[in-house]
Formats: sequence, structure tokens, C-alpha cells
Amino acid sequence: MELIKVSANSRTSAVAGAIAGVIRDHNHADVQAIGAGAVNQAVKALILATNYLRNDGIEICCVPEFVEVEIEDKVRTAIRLVVEPR
Repeated sequence: MELIKVSANSRTSAVAGAIAGVIRDHNHADVQAIGAGAVNQAVKALILATNYLRNDGIEICCVPEFVEVEIEDKVRTAIRLVVEPR
């Protein structure tokens, strides 16, 4: 399964489309963001994806969690949004 990585510069509509597509195909999506700007974009995209999927009769829920990721030999804390149908 692919991880949807979001940055502060990500387009919310593009991320929302990716979330909706992965949910339709795999019934599970992991969205990861590091930093306040990236988390903001991820949450806005999740709201859009909720609306996209609701139009298809799919209700989703999200469970946020902290994860540690290694970037350039440094450990960083990221927010991962685990998205699944209800």
C-alpha cells in the first residue's frame, strides 16, 4: 500500500483526490505529514476527500497517530492519518 506524503506546498485538491482514489481501490489510506503547514494541508485534503467519497456513498473515519521517520539520518516525528471506511 502506498503512503500519501503531504508537504506544506501540496495542493489540497490533489491530495484529496489521491486519498479518495486509494480508499476506493484499497479501503485504507495512510496520509503522512511533518510540520504544521503539512498537517494543515493534510487535514484540509481529508475534509475534501470526505465530501468526494460521501458523494459515492462511502463514509470514512480517520485515526491520527504519531510515527517516527528517518530523514537524512535524523529521526523526525510525523503525523499519520489512518483513513478507512466506516
